Amino acid sequence: MNNYILLINLFKLIYLYSSFKLFLVVILFIDTEYKILFFFDNYLNKMIQVEQRLLGSQGLSVSCQGLGTAGMTAFYFVKGQETDEEEKINTIGEALKIGINYLDTAWLYQNLKTGEANEELVGKALKKFGRKNFVVGTKFGIGLKKVGDKFERFISGRPDFIREQLAESLKRLDTDYIDLYTMHRMDPNTPIEETMKCLLELQKEGKIRYVALSECTSEELVRAHKIMPISAIQMEWSLNTRDIENDIVPVARKLGVGIVAYSPLGRGMLSGTISKSGDLYDEDFRKGNPRFIEENLQKNLEKTKLLEEYAKRKGYSAAQISLAWVHSRGKDVFPIPGTKSTKRLLENAVAAKIILNENECREIEEIVGETFGARYDEGGMKISYQGR
Repeated sequence: MNNYILLINLFKLIYLYSSFKLFLVVILFIDTEYKILFFFDNYLNKMIQVEQRLLGSQGLSVSCQGLGTAGMTAFYFVKGQETDEEEKINTIGEALKIGINYLDTAWLYQNLKTGEANEELVGKALKKFGRKNFVVGTKFGIGLKKVGDKFERFISGRPDFIREQLAESLKRLDTDYIDLYTMHRMDPNTPIEETMKCLLELQKEGKIRYVALSECTSEELVRAHKIMPISAIQMEWSLNTRDIENDIVPVARKLGVGIVAYSPLGRGMLSGTISKSGDLYDEDFRKGNPRFIEENLQKNLEKTKLLEEYAKRKGYSAAQISLAWVHSRGKDVFPIPGTKSTKRLLENAVAAKIILNENECREIEEIVGETFGARYDEGGMKISYQGR
């Protein structure tokens, strides 16, 4: 299996680096580089193909690794990693070529500075590559209200608000149904039963197909599941965030609920793409995240460096090893790493083919160990499942 993965990485490098592609053109005396690109593109896609599996027990089939699109328009802004809209849309198209058909977006993923809405970007990709080819997941439940010259978020699971956000999401995505509709955060002021009854109505109306909950407690999951079968929970799960393992995961498995792992690369910390807080633009939300405050960040990155060394000895990258570890948690776990670049997309996709044994998992866990800093700031923690 290791040789197989190394071969995939070799062809990935051949495909990605134009200088080597040009070298191939010269030595093979082929008139146009396109013929070589076409060959490697098709061969690479066949080798990487991401497996399709059932997410949960309600019949929804998706790629075992999805694509998180949030960073294409909002929250994540790293210096030197700027991309235009065309590249972002083409990255979604490349994902489809290698079998990644599960896209994760949300009503909330908006760039308030530029006016870009993530759902609109995804909608353009759906139009270009075919709506029927994708499993579209979007989220509701977090709204924005303007207070002075700033926006403040609020949580709502009220039926009228759900219908309002759904209508906006459908319009932005330019579709008439959502495959997986996820409650982004739980509303402590609206009984979950009331929210679920509304979602059941929307399912009967054909506007949504399946339902998921994000940042829910095990009790909230059980209560919701009694009203309407839940297909998945979407929770933060990575080498440096493992809080859900002892409580929520066992309950989800008992109910036959799949687990979508968001931020499986620790918001970039485990991928080796960040070396200091100065790499982030001021509008990057991680600037205020406790784990990315310089003192904590450097302590955490020391472990990432050790992880990179370990991964290199195995023939992988730190990101690939980190994602492979998430996959090793079980066939019911579906990580959704985010990226806006084809290069990173292909690197991440290889992880779905890596099989780690128990000893390797233990070694990796020991390398990462304790993470310094909470996963959200105080406000973010209050609306997480740990805040209730």
